[in-house]
Amino acid sequence: MEDSMHADVAVLGGGSGGYATAIRTAQLGRSAVVVEADAVGGTCLHRGCVPTKALLRVGEVADTARDGARYGLRTTLDGIDMTEVHAFKDATVERFHKGLSGLLRTLGVTVVDGYGRLTAPDRIAVGEREITADGIVIATGSAARQLPGVPIGGRILTSDEALRLDTVPSRVAVLGGGVIGVEFASLWASLGSAVTIVEALPTLLPNDDPDVVKQLVRALRRRKIAARTGAAVTAVEQDSDGVTVNFESGDPLEVDYLLVAVGRRPRTEDLGLEALGVELVDGFVKTDQRLQTTVTGIYAVGDVVAGPQLAHRSFQQGVFVAEELAARQPKPIDDDVIPRVTYSHPEVAAVGLTEESARLRYGDSIRVARQELAGNAKSHLLGTGGMVKVVTADNGRVLGVHMVGDRVGELIGEAQVLCGLGISATDAADLVHAHPSQHEALGEALMAVAGRPLHGH
Repeated sequence: MEDSMHADVAVLGGGSGGYATAIRTAQLGRSAVVVEADAVGGTCLHRGCVPTKALLRVGEVADTARDGARYGLRTTLDGIDMTEVHAFKDATVERFHKGLSGLLRTLGVTVVDGYGRLTAPDRIAVGEREITADGIVIATGSAARQLPGVPIGGRILTSDEALRLDTVPSRVAVLGGGVIGVEFASLWASLGSAVTIVEALPTLLPNDDPDVVKQLVRALRRRKIAARTGAAVTAVEQDSDGVTVNFESGDPLEVDYLLVAVGRRPRTEDLGLEALGVELVDGFVKTDQRLQTTVTGIYAVGDVVAGPQLAHRSFQQGVFVAEELAARQPKPIDDDVIPRVTYSHPEVAAVGLTEESARLRYGDSIRVARQELAGNAKSHLLGTGGMVKVVTADNGRVLGVHMVGDRVGELIGEAQVLCGLGISATDAADLVHAHPSQHEALGEALMAVAGRPLHGH
């Protein structure tokens, strides 16, 4: 490759937001360059969404094997071969990495290997190479946050190390009760570990609807997953045998491994941003509604932009910026209607406003309806309890949908359409849902909030 090159759009980072920007740019007939220090696909493909869901699928199969007697099947779980488990996970990641790399090549996107830094509003330096572009997009993603006094190493892990752990811990603690922490706790419990979630806040999944979280906590307790909420950690000590977690009050917790899952920080250091006038707020890149930074011609997408750190948000922001730079005037993305799923057992899925946030915004005129999955035939066959909760404005417009139960993440697409298009529950209640399906529970909740419940009162 030549020492210098020019493109219509240059993207710093080849993760979800970065490669989506490049793909859409190329589809619009414009040239795109992606600078990536690791491998295209980023955290989501290599250390996040895809490998964790591969392992959660292994956990689901393990739970099914143990539960065979419920269905009249004499199944047993004789053991877990972590070498084969990782082979399944890694093959899944490699398949999608090859597919993505091939797609970028087919579209004519140039991928430059190396660590890039902005040296001017229209140029990126990668070692001795220089890339100039009409538009620059920052898409460098995020990394696991660490806690002062809790050094990572040995038996203290982030999600990166946890994904490579070659043993099933007998006892494990998860420090952090957000999405990542709950998913790993669920996974390890499925594989046979004794798990304790430690959360400093009063509740797990603090951004989710409290009614949903209460049902999740009960379900986790039935799976023997302990949760110590409102727990202030004072010190963490490790030796060759394990880790001890000490608290302000209560007995210490002794485990084989500790996972630190206290969120993710934006990767914005050492990029040359502030020297060019790109403003950062708590490490996040400040942007306007159209994702342009404080420097004209420089945009940012994905986890470096404050808001939900979700791969599908990154994808959509990447598409948006590609179309913005092509002067297609795309519609800005509303974070309120981006769906959120925690892929635990049971799952939690949500879109839109919680009941509490809806009341703060619209007052007590909002309407709320709940439909328990206990009365849903498909949920019974799956062996899951749970709930669907619908929140509407006084005119019936659906403001939020919140669900807990196995596989409810598959219902979130319909819920997003309702919230995103501002459809009224009365109109949506006229839609016919297949029987038997879990979608019926959402239909029943819509009928209830519209004032005409079928199986209820």
